[in-house]
Amino acid sequence: MSESPKLPVKLYTDNNDGLVVIGHRGASGYYPENTMAAFQAAYEMGAEMIELDVTLSKDGIPVVIHDLNLDRTTDGTGKVSHQNLKELRKLDAGSWFDVKFSSEQIPTLEEVLQFAAGKISLNIEIKPEAVTDSVHNGIEEKALELVNKYEMKHHVLFSSFDYRAIEHLKVLDVNISVALLYEKQQSKGKTLTQLVSHYTADAFNCSYRQYSKKWAEQAKKANIPVFIYTVNKERRMKKIIKRGASGIFTDKPDVLNRLVENMWKTN
Repeated sequence: MSESPKLPVKLYTDNNDGLVVIGHRGASGYYPENTMAAFQAAYEMGAEMIELDVTLSKDGIPVVIHDLNLDRTTDGTGKVSHQNLKELRKLDAGSWFDVKFSSEQIPTLEEVLQFAAGKISLNIEIKPEAVTDSVHNGIEEKALELVNKYEMKHHVLFSSFDYRAIEHLKVLDVNISVALLYEKQQSKGKTLTQLVSHYTADAFNCSYRQYSKKWAEQAKKANIPVFIYTVNKERRMKKIIKRGASGIFTDKPDVLNRLVENMWKTN
């Protein structure tokens, strides 16, 4: 396997194979996404990092859910930001996937950090709908305070499609690790290396469809860690690993972990 650039976060594992296995919204191929059940399963399947989505409740609490609205992944309706934490915690966040997960709630970011501390690293994606022009008292500052509370600073990689969040995080703490999530409209024609340099990012996250040989070569030359989402087919996993990615987001961390172990043995 290709040697990857230095990782922007510390892992709790040795990572001898050089590729970070990232549970996309947990082990979301088998469990309801962004729930504690999915996060626990990803950890048990050997993921070295968990990716989760964070937004704010009406009363300003960082909560873990992907969509702007509640409808797809809970029995609630309407915008997440229109309900306070007490209301959100009453919702069923699991039955949409399978009725046996009816007891799953929308987690808070603090709950996930409590679980992860000392065990598994995190990629915290800040959702654009929660980002404002203000650096202070926003989602970035609240999330960072919680990360520091649980002494997870060196084990967390922040990312966002809204590049204001990246800028705000670096203002709040220049040493916090951030990854640009590639967004064509905001990139304004800049190359991968130009984007990372412009926003003083520590890594670059993009879709497997965007991860061309050209981008892979740019990243390798500039020593930029690249994390690729969301890959569930083994054939595609192999291709991305050989191209030199630092990590892969997958709904099936057990499949990727097994593949990486087998590739490592044969090399």
